[in-house]
Amino acid sequence: MEIAVKLPDGSVRNYPAGTSALDVAKSISEGLARVVLAAEVNGEVWDLTRALPEVCDLKLLKWDDEGGKYAFWHSSAHLLAEALEDLYPGIKLGIGPPIENGFYYDIDFGDTSFSSLDFEKVEAKMAELVSLELPYIRKEVSKAEAIAYFQSKGDPYKLELLEGLEDGKITFYTQGSFTDLCRGPHIPDTGKIKAIKILNTAGAYWRGNEKNKQLTRIYAISFPNPKELKTYLFNLEEAKKRDHRKLGKELELFTFSEKVGMGLPLWLPKGALLRERLENFMRKAQVRAGYDQVITPHIGSKALYVTSGHWEKYGQDSFRPIYTPHEGEEYLLKPMNCPHHCEIYKSKPRSYKDLPVRLAEFGTVYRYEQHGELHGLTRVRGFTQDDAHLFCRPDQVKEEFKKVIDLVLYTFNALGFSEYTAQISLRDPENKTKYIGSDEGWQKAEAAIIEAAAEKGLKTVTELGEAAFYGPKLDFMVRDALGRKWQLGTIQVDYNLPERFELEYTGADNQKYRPVMIHRAPFGSMERFVAVLLEHCGGNFPLWLSPDQVAVLPISEKFKDYAENVSQMLRNSDIRSFIDHRDEKIGRKIRDAEVQKTPYMLIIGEKEVQNGEVAVRKHGEGDLGVMTLAAFEAHLNQEINSQIRPS
Repeated sequence: MEIAVKLPDGSVRNYPAGTSALDVAKSISEGLARVVLAAEVNGEVWDLTRALPEVCDLKLLKWDDEGGKYAFWHSSAHLLAEALEDLYPGIKLGIGPPIENGFYYDIDFGDTSFSSLDFEKVEAKMAELVSLELPYIRKEVSKAEAIAYFQSKGDPYKLELLEGLEDGKITFYTQGSFTDLCRGPHIPDTGKIKAIKILNTAGAYWRGNEKNKQLTRIYAISFPNPKELKTYLFNLEEAKKRDHRKLGKELELFTFSEKVGMGLPLWLPKGALLRERLENFMRKAQVRAGYDQVITPHIGSKALYVTSGHWEKYGQDSFRPIYTPHEGEEYLLKPMNCPHHCEIYKSKPRSYKDLPVRLAEFGTVYRYEQHGELHGLTRVRGFTQDDAHLFCRPDQVKEEFKKVIDLVLYTFNALGFSEYTAQISLRDPENKTKYIGSDEGWQKAEAAIIEAAAEKGLKTVTELGEAAFYGPKLDFMVRDALGRKWQLGTIQVDYNLPERFELEYTGADNQKYRPVMIHRAPFGSMERFVAVLLEHCGGNFPLWLSPDQVAVLPISEKFKDYAENVSQMLRNSDIRSFIDHRDEKIGRKIRDAEVQKTPYMLIIGEKEVQNGEVAVRKHGEGDLGVMTLAAFEAHLNQEINSQIRPS
């Protein structure tokens, strides 16, 4: 008997029954077999060593594939657990999954202490186990066998996990003397794990429940070669330097106050100027694209959000209702802008000739994030979205969606985000209760997104269950300068809110029709976008965006008047500058301007005053020579124009 294996290039190969994905890799080349880590079989990630089904689509996964990393880090978690069991007999194991960067394992150490002083010892043990090239062996077991095994080990956590598992679908994985309850997948053997680093520990309640025992969560990462670990650790240190909370304080952009409230950022003058520049950038782009600006209140009647469905789906994540002195009157701090925009659309009759209607707003919304989830500007309780809602005819949806894609990509290009993937976020077909609306509306919306993304040539991935409750969306996943992935920008197609708000337009046949709604936010939120941008560029904003573009540095007080004239002339040309009047040596003024990441410094001394010139320094580069002020302004404008162009 033979099996038919279809490869990604469309070719079909026949192999004997019992052939594994690793056998297929070897049949293609020994070099491929050495680097392949796992296999995608009919869309599911498998061990390389599992026998393939009679007919299958097969993709061989390497380190650069998400599935390859998943299996690699999953196997590394088992390796960590084996090393810990060997070094600390009697410990109890919780769970040990792969995560976005690396893996962790939750451990009950009992009375044994464990700290960072133990990291090297554990890493050395893991390296020893790697050298043995122990195979990961999968075994299907009955529930009774599994229970008996973990009862013999006295492991309450695994026994609790087994309670929720169905007999006939339970698997063990063994490497060396270590066996764990696991559904896989795993790499072929420990020998592929060439570099390991334990990063830190944290407390974690078993199964995330505060009523349960707190375990020790050990975070670690591993790589197939030491060079990648070295790069990762370098980026980790660089990330600490670029932490937006640290830079935000140093560059005087924003602050927080316990008296104001947790998760409510206060924008300082420089930060407010930065936001204003970003907003003006987007406003200009929106005017060119045919948007109309609107403004809506910070609160709305609870009935508004009951109509939209937000109260039902997100009521627990909202602040509690605001009760007025009038009996039965309830308001909410605005969690979303879209219901308000629906009411603006509904404020007058619309014709098919009026569509599309594009309403844009920098609208501040409020959501109750848990204390432990708040994090700088990336998770806050009050944030401003660069929100817009497009109301269009069904025949306009795809074209309007493609125009929004163009706006998002223009934004990324202007701000230096060159690496991104578009995630097509669809409804979970197995759990439709999370969503509102008809199957027909969802099918149309999903088709429009898939087709538009394909026609724009976007690199895409598809995720089930990640849609908004009212419609599917296209989320842009951006990689920053350190290779970290962030979700920035979203576009959503919605057939449901127009139905719930009874929105209409009059067609050419004089009949009433429902418009389709497109939600979009290229920045996402101003707070999160600034945080990501700050870490991406390390505070070195592009010249057009920098809050202070030029520092005017007089060598002494006697050059104050000339410095004032220079600064005023710059401001007259819309160049943002400040004068450092402090009684400090020029070297100190230059160093401080460098620390503040001011793009340009103009040094003014006696020679510059006599000749009507300025000595120019550029942040991070040094002296550019002496220029007239007109030449310097031309230099700045040339740089700005090279950084940002109209869409």
